[in-house]
Amino acid sequence: MRGADLLVQTLALAGVTKIFSLSGNQIMPVYDACLDAGIEIIHTRHEGAAVFMADGWAQLTGEIGVALVTAAPGAANAVGPLFSARQSESPVLLLTGDSPRTQDGKGAFQEFDQVPMTAPLTKLSIRAESAATLGETIALGIRTALSGRPGPVHVALPFDVVEADTGGTRPPVAGMMVRSLDEMTEADLSAVVSMLAAAQRPLVLCGPAMSATRQGTVLTALQDALDAPVLAMESPRGLKDPSLGDFAQALRQADLVVSLGKPVNFTLGFGAASVAGPGCRWIVIDSETRERDRAALNLGERLSLVIDANPLDAAGQLLDAGKGAGARCHWRAEVKALAAARSYDVAASGLEGKITSAQLTAAVQHRIEAADQAVLVCDGGEFGQWAQAGAYAAERIINGQSGAIGGGLCYALAARAARPGATVFALMGDGTVGFHLAEFETAARENLSFVAIVGNDACWNAEHQIQLREYGQERLIGCQLSGARYDQAVEALGGHGEYVTDLADLDAALSRAVTSGKVACVNVVIDGQPAPSGSAH
Repeated sequence: MRGADLLVQTLALAGVTKIFSLSGNQIMPVYDACLDAGIEIIHTRHEGAAVFMADGWAQLTGEIGVALVTAAPGAANAVGPLFSARQSESPVLLLTGDSPRTQDGKGAFQEFDQVPMTAPLTKLSIRAESAATLGETIALGIRTALSGRPGPVHVALPFDVVEADTGGTRPPVAGMMVRSLDEMTEADLSAVVSMLAAAQRPLVLCGPAMSATRQGTVLTALQDALDAPVLAMESPRGLKDPSLGDFAQALRQADLVVSLGKPVNFTLGFGAASVAGPGCRWIVIDSETRERDRAALNLGERLSLVIDANPLDAAGQLLDAGKGAGARCHWRAEVKALAAARSYDVAASGLEGKITSAQLTAAVQHRIEAADQAVLVCDGGEFGQWAQAGAYAAERIINGQSGAIGGGLCYALAARAARPGATVFALMGDGTVGFHLAEFETAARENLSFVAIVGNDACWNAEHQIQLREYGQERLIGCQLSGARYDQAVEALGGHGEYVTDLADLDAALSRAVTSGKVACVNVVIDGQPAPSGSAH
């Protein structure tokens, strides 16, 4: 048995059924091994797209998402999306081809030390040492990606390692590839419960890995058990996240904040005293030393309790320990209303008679509600924020706290693979759609249909708005786009296209896209207004 066979058998034991990949010389043995293991390869058009797809798969399934790319230039192309996966707390396993270990230092084809390149962006980055230990290496990578704060892991695969005989080594048992349990001590649990019981206006804030998409009804159950508002924060705009409405006002009234895996960073105004209520105390529960230290730095004496534990495990303990008395029903209702507030009017007319972002997202929401099952993807700068504010579904993927855009098409493709019975709606700006436009061909080839809705304002509007605000109308530069016919490009790549300039035509165009049975692009000309501020006042 080759190292490649041991690798793929290990992945299969971990429950892997699909790998997102772009082929290359050094990984052909792994491709060959997938045939015998029954693992499907979804072949992409760019290595970065493969990582974004693995990220989307991981978010929706809770399983390890696997991306497989070739060495050196292929690995380098895959690096950028690792930052997004790390910030979105997605368990991704990036496998990269590598030159043979026996040729190290000799100038082998595409010889390049990949580990230092990926290490700052991953939880673990290692180079496989031998065919016999490759199964253990992969098991370690999967367990690391899933445990604690989930995140990406990278394993480089030297060609001679995947080609060599394993000497009869068997794959590791599946139990070696599950996440490690990391609960609070009884003393810490008691302290948290006591502080929550004493608070009048507590808030529990969670990170992306604790979102409703990824944990189902856990947050709702936790809110009832603790009789306290519980919110997950996923957006780089933090307290100005339009989908959280005027939540910032609720935080200013809080007397206790429990950070359940939510980093105390720029998204929370670095936890400044002006962000939360006067005298507000903080509890931080996190499995990463880096985040616990950061909280201590930013909060100082306001940090009452810091606990080393997995937020998900801690949530389970709090569910069991909560009393759910209902004494804070008015506070919970107030926070819910503030988070639901919106600062715009969907009925307001657009500039120059064009469709507004609010009108577009409302029309998509109508289609989401008509679907038996729907997944929502939101990606982009200004229009991406409109999408987050105006559309919602039981399962949602956004471009996340990294602030990077461009992965939306890839997320949508992965969502369709993970949820074959769902209608996937991907809202994105015209800047965003250009990053991985060729993946429409992947979707058509793989028969993974979804509906991409492009809010086309013919510019990079987030930066355009900065220029307008900071430098003035006369100093606009480098942010204009052409208003290209992305719908026609998608038709040429094997999909369905719609072009909409009139609001009266929008719903019918969306309906045709949904029923086309193809991957579809609905290219909608919009007026390009700045995104809502995330505050109703």
